Amino acid sequence: MTEAFELEAFLPYRLNRAAEFVALRFAAQYKARYQLTRPEWRTLAALGNSGRSMTATEIGAHSSMHKTKVSRAVFGLEQRRWLKREEDGRDRRFEHLALTSAGQQTYRELTALAADYQAELLSMLGAADMEALSKGLFAVERAIKNRWRPE
Repeated sequence: MTEAFELEAFLPYRLNRAAEFVALRFAAQYKARYQLTRPEWRTLAALGNSGRSMTATEIGAHSSMHKTKVSRAVFGLEQRRWLKREEDGRDRRFEHLALTSAGQQTYRELTALAADYQAELLSMLGAADMEALSKGLFAVERAIKNRWRPE
């Protein structure tokens, strides 16, 4: 007789659930303040963090988002004048995306909000648990990166 499957002990399920709990609380903050969707936040964060222009494909790879979500996010950020597009001089199929001055300012404000949220999480978890969680996540990311390649 085989052991019953325990969903509550299944690592992908637990990681996803924990990520949702943590992300939803932060999402509520940036949505209330900036009316941003998750894909818009992730696109803005990818561009702001990189400090350079990126293609939509690069943003998708960086943030693990499907190209249609990236496309919608780019459109939304462009409507707010937080993002600008520049056609690639060598290949017109590609556009280079970059934050405008207003987008950079919003990114700085959002990173301050994120830092406050990170501090709140640290106070809830404590330094030892935060460090243990960070080490555990690093181990998972390293192991998956070294052994698995998406199709």
